[in-house]
Amino acid sequence: MREPTFLVLAALADGAKHGYALIREVEAISDGRVTLRAGTLYAALGRLADQKLVRPSGEEVVDGRLRRYYDLTDAGVETLATQTARLRRNAAEADRRLHSRTRPGTATA
Repeated sequence: MREPTFLVLAALADGAKHGYALIREVEAISDGRVTLRAGTLYAALGRLADQKLVRPSGEEVVDGRLRRYYDLTDAGVETLATQTARLRRNAAEADRRLHSRTRPGTATA
């Protein structure tokens, strides 16, 4: 799973959000490394909806503009949990390898 997709799912983990809120939340979660454009976000939401990982969960009109809200499905929650565990395992293994690495200039047996 690509990082922007993972971050969209993560942004929805604590509840439904509309598109602009998702864009801001992804940027916050990633410490500004990932900035989604509206077209990219809605294409991702469309793919995630096709995969039954997210669903529209309501809409409202604010200042004359339609806000559509999205939420995780049960399958989306499960997928996010699986991906989170996978990333955690990968990071732990990378960390283990970094810490076991022989430092330059040190003797090895």
